[in-house]
Amino acid sequence: MKSPVVASRQSWFLRNRMTLLTITIVAAYALFIQWFWGWPAILGQWAAIGVVPVICALALLSGTYFLRTWRIYDYFPRETAGRFGVLFRVTQIHNLLNVMLPFRTGETSFPVLMRTEFGIPLARGTSALLVMRLLDLHALLAAAGIGFAIASPHKVIAWLFWMAFLALPVIAFALRQPLLRIASRLLPAKAQKLVAEIERGLPVDAMAFTRAWAMTVINWLVKVLVLAWALNLMGVMPTAASFGGALGGELSSVLPVHAPGGVGTYPAGITAGAVALGASSEKTALAALAQASINAHLLVIVSALTGTAISLPLGRNRKL
Repeated sequence: MKSPVVASRQSWFLRNRMTLLTITIVAAYALFIQWFWGWPAILGQWAAIGVVPVICALALLSGTYFLRTWRIYDYFPRETAGRFGVLFRVTQIHNLLNVMLPFRTGETSFPVLMRTEFGIPLARGTSALLVMRLLDLHALLAAAGIGFAIASPHKVIAWLFWMAFLALPVIAFALRQPLLRIASRLLPAKAQKLVAEIERGLPVDAMAFTRAWAMTVINWLVKVLVLAWALNLMGVMPTAASFGGALGGELSSVLPVHAPGGVGTYPAGITAGAVALGASSEKTALAALAQASINAHLLVIVSALTGTAISLPLGRNRKL
């Protein structure tokens, strides 16, 4: 029989295992960077760019968090009315947990926090999050289309296809009832629950959906443009490759396979996206690209921490 002390230690370890795993992996990542490149070389890249561009990039990335909050504020107008500050705090905690915890486990915090602060049922919060994540994925793919359109030799056709793809969510929402009925008939019984969840999480009307869709597109376009600009400043060429790098990193962060803090997976996504859209694959160029990808990853982490720091004084009247 286990002693109370041993049982207590095991219980503490089980409760905090994800946090301990995250700290361990981040620490190992920091040591790897020091061993392979050295932190002075990594941070020296930012010094070469200058303080003003770094501050501008951080400010713009932090601004996207307000757009995300506004999307949720508009999504649940009755429950969140007059409590934008509290909602901003909730979204920032959710975002930080999403960044730092592996395999999208941070997503589970959103419905829990929304129920705690605003009394929104778990099922509704979860289904709304699912719909928003589908919109996020579409917006990222639409942003990827910009890079392909820039690189395409047939620019007119490429941009026409891009505009048609961009409008797909609005068309799908207009045809949602017949599409949901078809999906219910075609999908197996186990998947029909997912269809019901998507329907439950949709905005109440066409105007609400259009606003959610527009804010999603603006949010991700701003974020991708800022990251592409930062990568470009760090020598990732051509322009299409910097777009590809920004998109590769962000796509790695929304897919299920996501390491704690994006360690390894986010820089790998940047490198893969940049090479796919024209970056040189020579050894020297890849080494420079790897350095730039780590710095872009650090920029994303610092912006998430900055947003959380801004949000912490807000909504202190309720305990999360």
